[in-house]
Amino acid sequence: MTNNLKNTRPIVIAGPCSAESRIQVLAIATALKGHAHYFRAGLWKPRTRPNSFEGVGEEGLKWLVDVQKEVGLPVMTEVADAKHVELALKHGLDAVWIGARTTVSPFAVQNIADALKGTGTPVLVKNPMHADLKLWMGAIERVSHSTKGEVYALHRGFSSYGLKKYRNAPMWEVPIGLKAEMPDIQLFCDPSHISGKRELIQSVSQKAMDLGMSGLMLETHHNPSEALSDAAQQLLPSDLIQLLDNLTIRDLNLDLSQTSDIRDLRLKMDSIDEQLVELLSGRMNVARAIGDYKKEHGLTVLQLARWKEIIKTRRVWSEEVGLEEEFLKLVLEQVHKESIRIQTEILNSEH
Repeated sequence: MTNNLKNTRPIVIAGPCSAESRIQVLAIATALKGHAHYFRAGLWKPRTRPNSFEGVGEEGLKWLVDVQKEVGLPVMTEVADAKHVELALKHGLDAVWIGARTTVSPFAVQNIADALKGTGTPVLVKNPMHADLKLWMGAIERVSHSTKGEVYALHRGFSSYGLKKYRNAPMWEVPIGLKAEMPDIQLFCDPSHISGKRELIQSVSQKAMDLGMSGLMLETHHNPSEALSDAAQQLLPSDLIQLLDNLTIRDLNLDLSQTSDIRDLRLKMDSIDEQLVELLSGRMNVARAIGDYKKEHGLTVLQLARWKEIIKTRRVWSEEVGLEEEFLKLVLEQVHKESIRIQTEILNSEH
C-alpha cells in the first residue's frame, strides 16, 4: 500500500460488496472517511449461479473515481481477467485484488499478471477457494514476477462442504503456513467472507489481529438488508467503525521469537478441533435422520450388527493412520452413545 500506511496496523480496506449506484458508493465512502485507508467495491461479481446480480461493470469505475476526487479515499476493485485490469489502470484505480475464484486457475492469474506487467499497482491475492497452499503461493509469485508494485496475501477462508458456523472455514494454519514459506509477504484478512454473518465478524477480525496480520478487508453497506449481494455479511458503517474501535492491537515484537512455534502448533490444533466439532455435529444430524427413519418403520434403536460393523471397519481405519485401537474404541463408544440417546429421544417423542 502507500508508504505512509506501512506502519499502520491494521490497514483498513472497507466498502460495499458491490457498487450498486453512484449515490450508494459516495454515501458509504463519506461515512468511512477517517476510518478506512482504502475504499473497496466489487464491479464484476463472479456468481456461483446465473441470473443473480453480477455487478454494474465498467460504469462503476466512474463512481470509484468520484470517491477519489470527492471523498479523498484511495480505491480498489476485484479483477478477474486482463480486460478488468486494463480498465482499472485506465481509470487510475489505486490498487486491485484477485478473488478466490480466480486464484484457483494459474491460467487466469497469469493473464492478469501479464496485464499488470511493469506497472506499480499494488495487488492483493486472495487464497484459492480450497485449501491449497502451493496454489496460493504460485498465484502470488506469478503476480510478483510481473508487477513493480507490492503484492499482498489476502486470507478469506476456504470452502467446506456442510460447514455451518462460518461461510468459509478459517483454517488459520494455512495463512500461517504461507507466512512461514514467504516470510516477507504481508498478510491481510477478509473477515466478512470468512464469517458470512455479521455477528461473527468482530471475533474473526480480532483473531486476525492476534495472529499479527497487517490489515482487514471489511464489507459495509448503508442499508445491508437491501444489498444486492452478500447482504448477511455487510455491516453498517457505524458498526464497522465500532468494530475497529473495539479491536485489541497487540505489540508484535513481544516474545514472538520465543512463542511463534508453539503458537502456530496450537493454532493448527485449534483449527482441527473446530473442524472436528463441525463433523461431530454433522454426524449427529445423520443420527437424527436415522432416528426418524427407525420411528417411521418401527425399528429398534440399537442395531447390534451395525455396531459390530462400526467397530470392525473403524479398527482397520485406526491401523491405517496409526491410532491406538483402544483410544479409537473409546471415542467411538461415546459417539455411538450420543447417537443412541438422540434416536431414543426421537422414538419416545410424540411427533
